[in-house]
Amino acid sequence: MTTDSQDNGRIGTVRLGAQGPETGVQGLGCMGMSFAYGPTDAGEARATLERALELGVTLYDTADLYGAGENEKFISPFVRAHRDEITLATKFAISLDPSDPAKRSIRNDRPYIRQCVEASLRRLGVEEIDLYYMHRRDVEVPLEESVGAMAELVAEGKVRHLGLSEVTAGELREAQTVHPIAAVQSEWSLFSRDVENGVVDAARELGVAFVPYSPLGRGFLTGAFADAEKDLTGDDFRRQQPRFTGENATANAALLDPVRQVADAHGATLGQIALAWVHQQARLREGLTVVPIPGTRKRHRVEENAAATRIELSADDMALLEPIAGQVAGDRYADMSFTSAGRQ
Repeated sequence: MTTDSQDNGRIGTVRLGAQGPETGVQGLGCMGMSFAYGPTDAGEARATLERALELGVTLYDTADLYGAGENEKFISPFVRAHRDEITLATKFAISLDPSDPAKRSIRNDRPYIRQCVEASLRRLGVEEIDLYYMHRRDVEVPLEESVGAMAELVAEGKVRHLGLSEVTAGELREAQTVHPIAAVQSEWSLFSRDVENGVVDAARELGVAFVPYSPLGRGFLTGAFADAEKDLTGDDFRRQQPRFTGENATANAALLDPVRQVADAHGATLGQIALAWVHQQARLREGLTVVPIPGTRKRHRVEENAAATRIELSADDMALLEPIAGQVAGDRYADMSFTSAGRQ
């Protein structure tokens, strides 16, 4: 990792995979700017994209699922204005039913992949996607077929690098035999550590970067809300996630006490400690490149998140935070079958 001057607040850089792009050590998840997390201020969200870049954040993450393509359209002007400065990541695989958006299916077949990449290129207004992820794994389609179809997109100049999301260690190893994988993306945080049971170390062994999504526990680890049903708007999808409602939410809110203790000791926020933990936990696995992608749509939050890359947690801090994940009540999704943990 390289480090820029702390005086200007810029974060350092790392390389995604052995031959992947160089990016900031922290990226930006763009989903919430127009999807899933309730009402948003579009002007502030656009300003957040610009502020993130000023701070050295260069990996911008979206997906065709987010708002049925609307999130790709939303970030398109920013992407095109800064095309040579950023690494653009988007995803395919989750198919929506136009007649009922609540119905979703997973598709990894070659015709669908080609349909998706062309649609994403149009919405984003670019000729090439820097990092193209398989968003979820369809176990009915052989990995050789789906990753092979993705590799064809690289050969054709539509995609530069390939990524996988929510795959097991075995699936990552198999995919790597078909085409080099630059990054694997899965949930990894103080609350969600199932990826440490295999895929994290597989990524390290293969030289694949790990991109943790929801490193802030979808905002819960920041203390921004304590019960999704009481604190969030009716259109916020976190109201559907088991660990954020009812008795689970009450139990999980109590788990933030050690995070507060560490935050107070460092003069930091809860969210900064949660992010610093992800970076430090990755460093414990020597040779693993990690680029968390916390999502935000506010400038002051992206500044806060960037500053977290400069926090060093002590061994005592890490020991205090260690038991948290094992005490979390509720799964991270109501249906875990579409996650790597559901197939391990």
